[in-house]
Amino acid sequence: MHNEQQPREQDQVPAATPATPEPRKISSRELFSGAREIIIEHGDRLYRMRITQNGKLILTA
Repeated sequence: MHNEQQPREQDQVPAATPATPEPRKISSRELFSGAREIIIEHGDRLYRMRITQNGKLILTA
């Protein structure tokens, strides 16, 4: 008689989940193309993104 134990549920290794793709990376230099301000259309809304004097980004609706 063979006495094999079945693995307990808590001992089983979970199946591998598909890797989440990395978010796209775009440089602000490429995005702004020399401008200090751009308009982003998202759905039916327009957003304004600008580069401040300190080099930070501000997004406003």
